[in-house]
Amino acid sequence: MLLETPRLRLRRFTLEDAPFVVALLNSPGWLAFIGDRGVRDADGARRYLAAGPIASYAQHDGLGLYHVARRADDLPVGMCGLLRRDTLPDVDVGFAFLPEHCGQGYAGEAAEAVIAHGRRAFGLRRIAGITMRENAGSIRVLEKLGLRFEREIVMPPKQETLSYYARALD
Repeated sequence: MLLETPRLRLRRFTLEDAPFVVALLNSPGWLAFIGDRGVRDADGARRYLAAGPIASYAQHDGLGLYHVARRADDLPVGMCGLLRRDTLPDVDVGFAFLPEHCGQGYAGEAAEAVIAHGRRAFGLRRIAGITMRENAGSIRVLEKLGLRFEREIVMPPKQETLSYYARALD
């Protein structure tokens, strides 16, 4: 276990999480606001996990997206973590939750925990969040976390315009 909050447990992903990842990466919110990763089955999910979150842990000293489950019943509800991207000046907080678990405060609770972890374990002094300007739910979470809109950025490889939010960490 990496982190615990009053309602959630966060841990590193493993290849055994493939069935959950198939559901999450094909959920309407993921497809609309993050993008189709072409993951349609457990084999594709294992490839996504190996090349994405699991590779990130090794490349970035443990930074990456983490599996988020409810403490009460260990039911997977989403992912949340810190991402170091070559194209951004700051580490950014990322999150995605299955639609049936949205609107319950899980994203904010998990994000607060990973930001605090980033400050303690990695000495982060600033945190960012990026999202599509149409993603009102993510914008609300970022603003509740104290991040403020700074500018629009263009993100490769699709050259899509995203809103960049950030704040200093105490």
